[in-house]
Amino acid sequence: MISIKNTLLIILILGVQQAWSQDEEQTYKKRVLETTEVDFLTSYYSQDGDNAAVTGGKGTEELTDVTGTIIVSIPLNDDDVLTIDAGVSAYTSASSSNVDPFDKGEADPFVASSGASQSDTWVNLTGTYSHSSDDRNDLWSAKFSVSSEYDYFSLGFGGSYTKLFNEKNTEISVNGNVYLDNWTTLYPFELRPFGEGGVGFFRPDEITGNTNYNPSFSELDKTNRNSYSLGLGLSQILHKNVQGLISFDVINQQGLLSTPFQRVYFSDVADSFIDNFQLADDIEQLPDGRLKFAIGGRLNWYLNEIVTLRTYYRYYFDDWGINSHTASLEASVKLSDKFTLYPSYRFYNQSAADYFAPYESHLSTEEYYTSDYDLSKYSANQYGFGISYTDIFTKMHISKYGLKSIDLKFYQYDRDTSFSSSIITAGVKFIMD
Repeated sequence: MISIKNTLLIILILGVQQAWSQDEEQTYKKRVLETTEVDFLTSYYSQDGDNAAVTGGKGTEELTDVTGTIIVSIPLNDDDVLTIDAGVSAYTSASSSNVDPFDKGEADPFVASSGASQSDTWVNLTGTYSHSSDDRNDLWSAKFSVSSEYDYFSLGFGGSYTKLFNEKNTEISVNGNVYLDNWTTLYPFELRPFGEGGVGFFRPDEITGNTNYNPSFSELDKTNRNSYSLGLGLSQILHKNVQGLISFDVINQQGLLSTPFQRVYFSDVADSFIDNFQLADDIEQLPDGRLKFAIGGRLNWYLNEIVTLRTYYRYYFDDWGINSHTASLEASVKLSDKFTLYPSYRFYNQSAADYFAPYESHLSTEEYYTSDYDLSKYSANQYGFGISYTDIFTKMHISKYGLKSIDLKFYQYDRDTSFSSSIITAGVKFIMD
């Protein structure tokens, strides 16, 4: 009898212990984000070239831009994270200053004007909410963004879903975004008097060359642009040291796809000048629809404890006639527990859009035309170098925030169309104790 009672007691105890164990397994889980993280990012960008679209494919492309961004990631609970991204970008552009080149001094496409369009400030605010399932195999996110500058306003929203399976060795993802943009149509200065209600150019006595300046200009009937994108991705751990990713993206744009202040010069129209500046024959005219496709692949290879290689290739095409290839290689070289170097190289090549022609090569009889060299045939090389400092123990502190990492990177970009640019970026990450 005693033996039976003891046996029943042992079974009861084991049953309770198993229940407690199962309950702990079900309720205990690692937080997606342990504590609040704050990133401070900044960059300085400069460019130059001789093919400004504002002046019809001939003129200075000089521009400088300074950007500051703060990103705050807040864990709302074990599963949910709210991320707020706020940025401000201030630029000065010799190219865009020539929207009005006649405000002061001698007008010249290679000389910056002092007009209001020479500088601007862009501001952006994005909020993202993400939720992870209890087993961390499902991740949902939703985001909303708003951005603005003097002639442009944009609203955006989107979401994504990621699924992990095969013991987290395989990952599939889908994401979608919608951007609703609106332009304030800003035309080249000399064309404005020929718009609706205009009375012709106000300085006819200063025109040289073809003094009978009468451009075939009419104002645009659209001021909005809507963009819809869908992306699919498949990631797979191929080996303990190798991970691969395949992605497919499609973007559909509708509305105003021309830039209102970019000039075009026709080869079959006599040239008119004021000072050294050629007066526009028309503005850029492009279709009001564009469909873009991109197929890409990544392969990350962990060679050893010191070196990791990251490779990338993408093929892009659209219904404007552009086909492009992008290939890049980045190495992560770990110097110590805290310092890592990031040398990189990127190659890019594209064909010209159906509607592109250089300065003064279009005909006035064409339906669509642009001299924007971003849509031309060109090849480009980008060289980069970065260094990262990481302290997982966050020994350095500012108030309640510990310094987790510092990143510095430099990139030099060169096209075979005389265009070149460089950018320096810096990022600092703090976590709250």
